[in-house]
Amino acid sequence: MESILIVDDDVNLCTVLKEELVEVGYNVEFVNNGIAVFDCLSRTPVDLILLDLKMPGMDGFEVLKELHDRKIKVKIIVLTAYADVKSAIDSAKMGASDFISKPYDFDELLITIRKVLQRDT
Repeated sequence: MESILIVDDDVNLCTVLKEELVEVGYNVEFVNNGIAVFDCLSRTPVDLILLDLKMPGMDGFEVLKELHDRKIKVKIIVLTAYADVKSAIDSAKMGASDFISKPYDFDELLITIRKVLQRDT
């Protein structure tokens, strides 16, 4: 079973998205800030991270940079309400595999998740 880590400061979104993803067969955890990503990854490796960009403390871009600096290989989909071309390009340059804007359509998100998980790293 493939595992997904949701990183978003919106607890309600995390809860709903986790339930949706578990229902279709994924193992899902979530954390509500960027700093907690690294504690979680040290305990449990994941196949994919769904990453918000705008969070207090360590934002999504800082998480992307830290993942790169630590040479942590994980597939990442940026899931953000602040979707613009510059953010999409910047996150791709920093290692994100795809970029989805909120509010998300679950069917589209699921297609993107499956597509990203099937890609070779």
